[in-house]
Amino acid sequence: MTDQGAFDFSGYQEAAARTAGLVATDHPIVYPTLGLVNEAGEVAGKVKKIFRDRQGVITDADRQALTLELGDVLWYLSELCTRLGISLEDVAEQNIAKIADRASRGVLHGDGDLR
Repeated sequence: MTDQGAFDFSGYQEAAARTAGLVATDHPIVYPTLGLVNEAGEVAGKVKKIFRDRQGVITDADRQALTLELGDVLWYLSELCTRLGISLEDVAEQNIAKIADRASRGVLHGDGDLR
C-alpha cells in the first residue's frame, strides 16, 4: 500500500493472497481461472443489459455495480498470477509494452498474439 492508502499492484496481490482459500481441485490454478471467467461474464452481462434496456445510458448504479464486479475480476486475476508465480505488475507492464509496440507498428487491429 502507498502512504495515501491506495494499493499498488504488489500490495494488492499480497492482500488478495491473504484472503484466499484453497478450493479442492486437481490443480491450484483451476479455481481462480474459473472464478476469473465467471466474474468477467458477470461484467459482460451487466454491460449487455445497459445496452439492451437503456440504449447504452450508464447510471451511477451501473457504475457502482460494475466497480464491484471489476473488483472481483481483479481479485481472481491477482490470485491466478500468484498461483502461477507471476507478478501482477509484470502482467500490466508487459501488456502496455505489447500494445504500445502494436500501435507503433500500426497492427492494433487484426488477430493473433504475435502480430
